[in-house]
Amino acid sequence: MTAWAVATPGPIDGGPLERVTRAVPVPGPRQVRLRVSACGVCRTDLHLCEGDLAPRRRLVVPGHEIVAVVDELGPGVVHLRVGDRVGAAWLAGTCGECAFCRDGRENLCTAPTFTGWDVDGGYAPYALAHEEYVYVLPDAVDDVHAAPLLCAGIIGFRSLRRCELPPGGRLGIYGFGGSAHLTAQIALAEGATVHVMTRSPEARELALALGCASASDAADAPPERLDAALLFAPVGDLVPVALAALDRGGTLAVAGIHLSDIPVLNYQRHLFEERTLRSVTANTRSDGREFLELAARFEITATVQPYPFERADEALADLAHDRVNGAAVLVDFDAESAAPTMDR
Repeated sequence: MTAWAVATPGPIDGGPLERVTRAVPVPGPRQVRLRVSACGVCRTDLHLCEGDLAPRRRLVVPGHEIVAVVDELGPGVVHLRVGDRVGAAWLAGTCGECAFCRDGRENLCTAPTFTGWDVDGGYAPYALAHEEYVYVLPDAVDDVHAAPLLCAGIIGFRSLRRCELPPGGRLGIYGFGGSAHLTAQIALAEGATVHVMTRSPEARELALALGCASASDAADAPPERLDAALLFAPVGDLVPVALAALDRGGTLAVAGIHLSDIPVLNYQRHLFEERTLRSVTANTRSDGREFLELAARFEITATVQPYPFERADEALADLAHDRVNGAAVLVDFDAESAAPTMDR
C-alpha cells in the first residue's frame, strides 16, 4: 500500500513528509485492522513533521484522527466485529500498571504509546489499533465530520474541563482552528459566554457564526474579564496576554502538545489573586467517550476542509500557513493502492 511517512523532519515547505510503500499490516493479539475512510490533519502531525515533536522512529506514518471500518480481527479480539465503524485517536495504549493508570489518570501513564507517533497512523489506507483504544462511532455523523472529533474534539474537551469554567462563565479562546471551534460549541451549549481571540479573519467570522459573543485579534483584550481561558495557538507569547485577561481565581489551560517559549511573567499582574496556569497532557479514554456522547447530544458540527489522500503534504502546508478554516481532513483513500508490497 502507499502511505505518507515522516522522512527528515524540517520546515513543512521543505517536504519532510514523503510517499512510501508498505505491506498491508496484519493485526496481532487484541488488535484490529482498520480500513481508513477519513483521517483528520492535526497540528500535532505538523509538529511531528517539522521536528517540534521528535519522531519516535524513522518513517513513522502520522495521523491520529482515524475513521475506519474494522477489516480484520487479530487473535483474542472480543469487543469488535468485522464491519464495525470505529475511530482511533491519539492514545494508542497505556501500561495499566503505573500509579497514574491505577487511579484513572491514564493520560499521564509513564509508558504510553500514541497513534501516528509510536505506532503508524492514518495517513495510509490501513492501520492497526488495539481494540480497547478505539471508539465505536455514532451513525449520525459522517466519516469526514467525525474525524476531527477524535483528537481536536477530545483534547479540546479535556482542556475545557481543565480550565474549570464555572457554569454560565466567561470563557476566552486564543487561536480558533480545528480543536477550538469544536470546544467553543461545547462551551456554548453548556451556557458559557465565549470570546475568541485569533489572528485569522476567517476564523473570527466562523467564531461569530457559531454564536461566540466576540471575536478579535489574538493579542487584543476581550471585552470583559474572563473566568477561564484556553490557549490553542502554539504561541508562548500569548500566555501572559491570556493570564492578564483573567478575572480573580481564573484558570488558563494550554491545550497543545507543543508551545513556543513563554516570556517572563509578572507575578502581580499574571498570577496573583489565585490565577492558575495549567498544561493539558493527552486524554483518557473516559474523556473520549464523554466527549463523543456530548457531541452527539449537542449536535456538534465540525467545519471541515477535505483534501484527497494524495495531497496530505499540501494539507499540512495549508495548516502551517493558516489557510485552513476549521479542520483539514484526508479523504479518497485509494483502495487500489492497498495491495501488499514490501516495506521501504
